[in-house]
Amino acid sequence: MDTTAYIFDLLKIILPALLVAGSIFYLVQQYFEKEQQRRLIELRLQSSKEVLPVRLQAYERIILFLERITPSNLLVRLSSAGQSAPDYHRLLLQEIRAEYEHNLSQQLYMSPEAWQQVKQAKENVLTMINQAYHGLPQPQQARGTELAKRVLETVIANEVDPTTQALNVVKHEATGLF
Repeated sequence: MDTTAYIFDLLKIILPALLVAGSIFYLVQQYFEKEQQRRLIELRLQSSKEVLPVRLQAYERIILFLERITPSNLLVRLSSAGQSAPDYHRLLLQEIRAEYEHNLSQQLYMSPEAWQQVKQAKENVLTMINQAYHGLPQPQQARGTELAKRVLETVIANEVDPTTQALNVVKHEATGLF
């Protein structure tokens, strides 16, 4: 009976010790998980502080790109005076493609849907200029001013600028950052 009493006494000591050790282990594990979550949140916050200005700059650059390729702005910026229609046509297409290539890396900071709208706007402007050029009675003999006039007439007839939808999508996405 001595051994039975000894085992009961031992259990009286070991069982509470195991319960205390298990509780401490659980609490320490919970503490470390919460600490890891806190550090992760701090890291994300720090990252967002650094990335947010870069993303805003990307949206600004894309909006500037879209404004620059808007036909009315593009035609004002690139004068057609003294140029033939083929030369002016080539200049317009070249300028749009150069602007696009200059801003190609900005897609990294945008959603795929917004970037698709930007690409579509560029293609719409290129198509509009090509159609206006090929719609001239004699494109090879026409003047650049005739092409510019035809492009503006197309914009007025459509009543919607080909970049408007993309501008709205990009602006909406940019405001979602705040």
